[in-house]
Amino acid sequence: MVDKLLKNCYDGGRIWNGSVGASRLRIGEMSFMKRKIVLDSSSNLWQLPGVDYACVPLKIITDEQEYVDDPGTDAFAMAHALRTYKGKSSTSCPNVGDFLAAYAGADEVFVVTITGTLSGCNNAARMAAEEYQDENPGAKVFVLDSLSTGPEMCLLAGRLAALAPTEATFEEICDAVTAYAGHTHLLFSLESLNNLARNGRVKLTAAVVARALGIRVLGQASPQGELDILCKTRGEHGVLERMILEMRDRGFANGKVQIAHCDNEKAARRLKLMIEAIWPDSEVEIVECGALCSFYAELGGLLVGYEDAAAPTI
Repeated sequence: MVDKLLKNCYDGGRIWNGSVGASRLRIGEMSFMKRKIVLDSSSNLWQLPGVDYACVPLKIITDEQEYVDDPGTDAFAMAHALRTYKGKSSTSCPNVGDFLAAYAGADEVFVVTITGTLSGCNNAARMAAEEYQDENPGAKVFVLDSLSTGPEMCLLAGRLAALAPTEATFEEICDAVTAYAGHTHLLFSLESLNNLARNGRVKLTAAVVARALGIRVLGQASPQGELDILCKTRGEHGVLERMILEMRDRGFANGKVQIAHCDNEKAARRLKLMIEAIWPDSEVEIVECGALCSFYAELGGLLVGYEDAAAPTI
């Protein structure tokens, strides 16, 4: 079925298996508890309507300039500038103080970070959680390593945003989002692996081969939070088709999808149309990569977060 429909689209942690009864508003003493959701900026998520939210920025550092990953930085302009840049470049994660500032004033904090295999964000967030709870008796902080980045983190944030205003307890929300994380996934399509290779995220030989042959790379965030290369293909159409097949094989069926792109809206829209043609009831959103994701995805890159059919419902 998928293969047939594709032909018509060319142009165009802890596992918890239950669900939380989340339709009721918090009442009694819980109505006075202040809950907050915190993500780092690799999520590309600057606002989260309806809840108290903070985004803690990472930085991209070169010999010539420092880029803060926030809405004030033109991520695409940075990506274009770095394409011809020959010097050293690196990234810097938020420190403990940055996370403490984000937690301030909350009784219960739910934190989602970029995978710990790519950044020290998760470690800094956990250290800040311990300090915050020591300094604020009764406060609770939950830190979830997304084992991913970008769009998949946004899916987790959306689930937290749906649960936070309810009367579900802190522990129930932690269990529910951890269970949901077991059914979310990330695919990525890259034209270049240069920045990933320079920063030790993939093998340098893989980047050299990809550049020499002019191929696109399709990969995924592994269950361990590492970047796994699934295949290499020539041309953008081929990699979009493989993305659809990978989503199908991993159990996607009319769920939520977020596509983040680095100055490649045309491909993002094309992929959206392909998904909607095959799964008409899916919910597909397109967003732009922030500075951190643009640094690693580079120009033309796509990141796709999606939930599988077994994902717990609210």
